[in-house]
Amino acid sequence: MKIAVKVKPSAREDKVETPTPKLLSAGDELEIYTVWVKALPKKGKANDATIKLLADHFKVSYSQVRLVSGVTGRRKIFEIRD
Repeated sequence: MKIAVKVKPSAREDKVETPTPKLLSAGDELEIYTVWVKALPKKGKANDATIKLLADHFKVSYSQVRLVSGVTGRRKIFEIRD
């Protein structure tokens, strides 16, 4: 499963906000998760913290979460493998 994530680094606490589905013009639904991480956006630390939080949230191992796109941006696509 692929999910869209908006990451907010340098936050006060680590947390994942479960989204409400948003309807796209084509009738498809898009869920954008918002993730707050304490880690700074330097040397991939915020990406690693985001992967750990998503793994905990979806109850999968760290190795089952992969960053597909958005390595340097705040909007990212992650793949969660079952």
